[in-house]
Amino acid sequence: MITRAIRVARVGSAAELAAAALMILGFPALMLAALVPSVPAFTAAAAVTYLADHYLHRKGSYLINRLSKVRAGLSIRFLIRQLLLVLLLARLDLADGLVFYGAVACFIAFYGLQAPHGALVTLIRNRRRMPVATRNVDLKSRIRIPDAPPRRLLNRSAEKMLHLDLAAVVGVLVSAATDETLAAFVGIGATIALGTLYVVALMPYVRGTKTPPNAEIVLAAMDDWLAGYQPETVLYFSGSKDSAYQVNMWLETMEQLDSKPLIILRERAILNNLAPTTVPVVCVPGGVHLMNMDLTNVRVALYAANVGKNIHLLRVPTMKHVFIGHGDSDKLASVNPFSKVYDEVWTAGRAGRDRYAIADVGVRDDDIAEVGRPQLAPIQTWQGVPEGRIPTVLYAPTWEGWDGDPGNTSIVLAGENIVKTLVKADPPVRVLYKPHPFTGTVSKEAGAAHARITALVEKAGAERATDARFTADAAARTQAKADLVRIEARIAELSGRGGDKGDEAEATRDGVVDVARHEEIARLRAEWNDAYWRSVGAFEHRVITGAEPRLYDCFNVSDAMVSDISSVVSDFIASGKPYAVTDSAELGVEEFKRQNTAVRAATILSNSAAELGGLLDAVRDLAGDPLAEDRRELKQYLLGPDEPKSIEQFNTAVANLALKAEARNVGQESRAAAGAAEATTKA
Repeated sequence: MITRAIRVARVGSAAELAAAALMILGFPALMLAALVPSVPAFTAAAAVTYLADHYLHRKGSYLINRLSKVRAGLSIRFLIRQLLLVLLLARLDLADGLVFYGAVACFIAFYGLQAPHGALVTLIRNRRRMPVATRNVDLKSRIRIPDAPPRRLLNRSAEKMLHLDLAAVVGVLVSAATDETLAAFVGIGATIALGTLYVVALMPYVRGTKTPPNAEIVLAAMDDWLAGYQPETVLYFSGSKDSAYQVNMWLETMEQLDSKPLIILRERAILNNLAPTTVPVVCVPGGVHLMNMDLTNVRVALYAANVGKNIHLLRVPTMKHVFIGHGDSDKLASVNPFSKVYDEVWTAGRAGRDRYAIADVGVRDDDIAEVGRPQLAPIQTWQGVPEGRIPTVLYAPTWEGWDGDPGNTSIVLAGENIVKTLVKADPPVRVLYKPHPFTGTVSKEAGAAHARITALVEKAGAERATDARFTADAAARTQAKADLVRIEARIAELSGRGGDKGDEAEATRDGVVDVARHEEIARLRAEWNDAYWRSVGAFEHRVITGAEPRLYDCFNVSDAMVSDISSVVSDFIASGKPYAVTDSAELGVEEFKRQNTAVRAATILSNSAAELGGLLDAVRDLAGDPLAEDRRELKQYLLGPDEPKSIEQFNTAVANLALKAEARNVGQESRAAAGAAEATTKA
């Protein structure tokens, strides 16, 4: 019941749900206490509403946002409480007293301070919002960017300002209970004084040396940096904050380029969710600002997603444009007709080329290059299940997609059957469940199925913990957990988490990466991954959500995988391990294999998951695995040859395309010069 209520209210925990209920019920209680009238009851109800409101704001509760949509926002809630206090005074026959008039005057004046306070906060934030936000770009030596205002002034500023009425409310209640007017006027004076001081404290940050330069100066400094750095290859990305993983997967590849890299982002939310990198990053939200940037040295632009904002860079003819995508699968998105706008489309292996030929969406075979998948380098190849360890099976379904096609994901129709079969397998296996981060964002059924699967895995994990067949080295696990705490603390220290990060302007000024620190964080993350798996044991069922452990880390500790048609399958094939794919649309084995190249070496599952036994047999008997040779052939077809290494293929493709761009530009210059000479001769 509580779990359902939490899901319906879209709050994060039982405590958050309780706070929401107390706050909502507190206001009718306030009205009742004012009408009775009862000062103690009113005081108690007011305390509850103040504390619950503050807690929900501190947690960033979704409910707070919803209340504002139904005209019960923050200011309204405070105003209602103040009006009810005035009602209480009237019901106590104090309507003709100085306290009553003082309270009314105080609340009117206090709300009069809200306008300049809100205006100043908005103005400060707007003036400190840069036309471009950067990382690893030296703008500090070119323009003056002042420190951000103290975090205590701007963080949750509206809530802080409104809570200053607490002094007046307490003072008035004390006076109502004791018939002493002094307390009321002390509280009233404190509220007005503190509100005025808050407004005065904000004023210096809207003018003079405490504001960053205007957009024209910042963009000029950006062009000056670009002229000095002379980037040659750009990774361009636009999308929602939830799609940041699509650009994050290319960061290590960009760091390994032979040419000078630059990453251009279009949304601040993506920049805020970007993984650490040593590559220069420029976030340019404005299309006009991007089109006016000096990118004359760039020869190759790489695109990880097909989105409308790509047009702002695609219009530049001096560079060659390449679609590299964010995965390789047999989904329709992998052969989007939009791909025709690029000069080239790069695929991992021959399968991607054939996919475009079959789809016949206008992408010419001459415009396709096979470059492998550089991101797959961390995936380890399989040598079988180590002696003495039970097999681990990863269930990594994709999400439901936008079109309602039941074949997009197994999670709705087959997910519970898959997990039930795996947790009851005999001989036993360990189950890791790692759903796609978008799961449940479109389909309520998918979200509900995810919740049920999570409950299944957690229940099976709890039962296994009491099973005498599965024992863990308690000392080793305790040490691993201690290592996790130590490593996380060190990463937080190096990353600057938990401190005052300032704002966008300050992050742009100071966002030049310390390479040594970056390398140490990378080493620590590898240590964290090792400690994490030691801390959970080799037999413990696990639900894995969030960024860590990463998907490829889950690949490496697994002996087999169950998934759907997505790039996850193509990536897993790099490991050489057995895998199963669910035919959720019930096409039938032969038709399913005909339509989806990546499943040709897979165990095909129906929605009942009855075929899982074949996958488990292949895991337990390496020599008797009937699909082992098929997987080796399919790996090369999908992902290309192991040699030369994928990053070498990728760098070669970048260099070749840069030469084509340069040849085109030289040709244009020659034709322009010839035309000018001809015009001069005629004159």
